[in-house]
Amino acid sequence: MGKQPEGPPPPPTVQRLRIRYAKRGRLRFTSHRDFARAFERALRRAKVPMAYSAGFTPHPKVSYANAAPTGVASEAEYLEIGLAEIRDPDQIRADLDAALPDGLDIVEVVIAAPGALADRLQASVWSIELPGVSDAEATAALATFLAAESVEVTRTTKNGPRTFDARGAVLAARVTPAERRDGTDEGPCAILDVVVRQATPAVRPDDVLSGLARVADLRPPQSPRVTRLAQGPLGADSSEVHDPLAPESPG
Repeated sequence: MGKQPEGPPPPPTVQRLRIRYAKRGRLRFTSHRDFARAFERALRRAKVPMAYSAGFTPHPKVSYANAAPTGVASEAEYLEIGLAEIRDPDQIRADLDAALPDGLDIVEVVIAAPGALADRLQASVWSIELPGVSDAEATAALATFLAAESVEVTRTTKNGPRTFDARGAVLAARVTPAERRDGTDEGPCAILDVVVRQATPAVRPDDVLSGLARVADLRPPQSPRVTRLAQGPLGADSSEVHDPLAPESPG
């Protein structure tokens, strides 16, 4: 039998909280590891009574779920924490938000519902801005992409190049209506709203862009800007993404 750590076991988890946070502005370049370090420092600064794992190297009970890629902004990142004491979720939100740098913003904190948070993150809605691309060009390219049965793309992973179908994960896509834009006059900039199912391997916005380049030769002259607008369970028609922090409907 292995040696056991001395001393009493850590206090049990008595409350689980689910947290929605945003990555905005320059902080979109924060990696997941950088965010995790900043968040755990914020937990200490805010004096959140965290529950800890047992063993020789206890860790605060934080579960991260489906983080956005580095360089991508997001309004819908999620994690779950376990507390050793009961706390008011609204106060936790305010304290953590004050302890994090501007641009890493705590949007909402709720008491966790039963079940795993990751199981409720079935799809994402991505906004992809294409500077230098007109609405007509984007509409034509998107139609070609959606009409394809499959669109194979290759991405380099830590295990080497991997080829997979980018089309199959896209549940819905459209060019954003002009009335939703900010009205700036910086030349053409088509914006795509894309609903992507979260599966294995994960299809990311850059994979969709690679697919558009492959089947429709759509190659923006400037770097695209990507924001995750929503993440959560799919609606009945598989094109709407609901709030994962909302109570589940009975039945």
